[in-house]
Amino acid sequence: MQDSPNGFDTPMQGLPIPQWLEKIEDITEEHGYFQNLGTDHYATFVEDKPTLLVTFESIEGIQRRGDNGQPLGFELVRELGWSHLCLLSHGQSWYRDPAVYAFFDRVSDEGFFDEFDDVLFYGVGPAGYAACAYSVTSPGARVVAINPQATLTPSIAGFDNRFEGSRRMSFMDRYGYAPDMIDAAETAHIFYTPDEPEDAIHANLFRRPNVELYALPPLGAPAERMMMEMEILFSILAQASTGELDRNSVYRLLRARRDHRRYLRKLLARVQDKDRTLLAAVLCANVASRMHAPRFVHTLAALDKAAKEGQLGE
Repeated sequence: MQDSPNGFDTPMQGLPIPQWLEKIEDITEEHGYFQNLGTDHYATFVEDKPTLLVTFESIEGIQRRGDNGQPLGFELVRELGWSHLCLLSHGQSWYRDPAVYAFFDRVSDEGFFDEFDDVLFYGVGPAGYAACAYSVTSPGARVVAINPQATLTPSIAGFDNRFEGSRRMSFMDRYGYAPDMIDAAETAHIFYTPDEPEDAIHANLFRRPNVELYALPPLGAPAERMMMEMEILFSILAQASTGELDRNSVYRLLRARRDHRRYLRKLLARVQDKDRTLLAAVLCANVASRMHAPRFVHTLAALDKAAKEGQLGE
């Protein structure tokens, strides 16, 4: 596949939504298709190699990400040559729309997913919910979801008051309860942040024989953003697509945080907020021994001076 002049490297950050959609349509129709699904959803498809990535993203979330303003899957199209089906939403909809149901009904009935050797569904938060829920249309697919909601049905998810305006949506009809929808997946990899109680409870609702749950260490920023900054997200997706992702490989990849400056700064701040001065000194010494890190060197010197002057409690 050859990129067109206005193709996958086209900067689109900050464009008004109508113009942004026009650009997306131009790019995807060159290599696949673009479809309106009702008033607030769109499907784009780019065909290349026989690995298909299915992502769910909101237009607003793409624009907030602050890179080139394109769907996340476009980078994997560029780097790995994967095929890519992207479900876009205008606003936070959890993709609960009859037009989206109809789209997945149709592609499933037509055997669309059968044309690919490997199919991977991916999303974060509400999009992670959708990745799990709609994976049922491709039996044997694999799923990666970060902090997905299981449902917003009050009788089940009454513990989660974060999405008050969305709790009126029906999660009781088609493609509704995401944990039930992943039964047909080969494996679903659910990443969650245990220091967010609602995310942890949702994740545990997904417990199934074919589900792997990964409790993320405190990363100090939204998990997807930090995983992208640490340059491990695409490795996770690539390994998941071939069935090679497991607990050992995940935690090996997460060791990248040891060299990630934003994570280390956040970690130091948390330790100092808890007045764990000895632990802060150990952290600073470790980082200073491995990296050029003036902040940690200066902090270690200040802690050492304070200790010698008897100003520290530990």
